Amino acid sequence: MKLLTEDAVILCTHVLGRVANEPTQSLLRVNGRRVLVAKNPEQKSISGCPNIGATIKPCQQTLPVIVGYSMFVKVDNAQVCLDAVVGLTDGTPPGAVEYNVRRAGQTLVKANS
Repeated sequence: MKLLTEDAVILCTHVLGRVANEPTQSLLRVNGRRVLVAKNPEQKSISGCPNIGATIKPCQQTLPVIVGYSMFVKVDNAQVCLDAVVGLTDGTPPGAVEYNVRRAGQTLVKANS
């Protein structure tokens, strides 16, 4: 699995809702871009979710990651994010809408989960 960088594309399952990447570490980089670590994809804003209606809440924020952090590779004691990251959003229906990785942001470095 590929490591995620700050250039990763993470979307809600409504396809157009894009998660804002905010890396918190600067020790590990791939092609000069910071690698995302545990908690980076969580509690982030989502823009552009098309799931809008009278009683429908669009995805606006990510919730905790369910899977996708490496158990073997850490940076400053934080697990790196892999292209297998999946979590839930705050969108409608609650507890059912996921976010996941569409593009890792790099193609050079891989790690085990």
